[in-house]
Amino acid sequence: MPVIESLIRSEADGTISFGNYKLESKAKLQDFEHAGDVYKIKTYYEITKLERNGMFVYESVPGTVAEHFTVNHDGVEFLVEGDKDAQITIQLEDDTEYEVFVDGAAVGGMTTNMSGKLNLSVELNEGVPCQVKVVKR
Repeated sequence: MPVIESLIRSEADGTISFGNYKLESKAKLQDFEHAGDVYKIKTYYEITKLERNGMFVYESVPGTVAEHFTVNHDGVEFLVEGDKDAQITIQLEDDTEYEVFVDGAAVGGMTTNMSGKLNLSVELNEGVPCQVKVVKR
């Protein structure tokens, strides 16, 4: 899974892909339009952060690449790659319980906090995408 040279792109399946964990210095792109929403991406080797319409969506520490990122009423799904294990925070519904799957294996239920953020850890190996799926219970 290659880094996203343009920082963010629309995919043919209606999803988005974003991030570049190989950048030595911060790069950002604002006002990227996709499906009626406006996105802002900041990314480099230390962090990748995505906002939609001025609101938090995704953050990883250290930086990652997320491909085929999609959000629906039941949760979120994407492929993630990086050169180090990552802590990922995603925005979902407030105070709601979700089941988290990493590479098809259930890793347990997690409840978002009062601001709707869910934190998870993924073990990553460069060049090997990891599938993350978060589904509302």
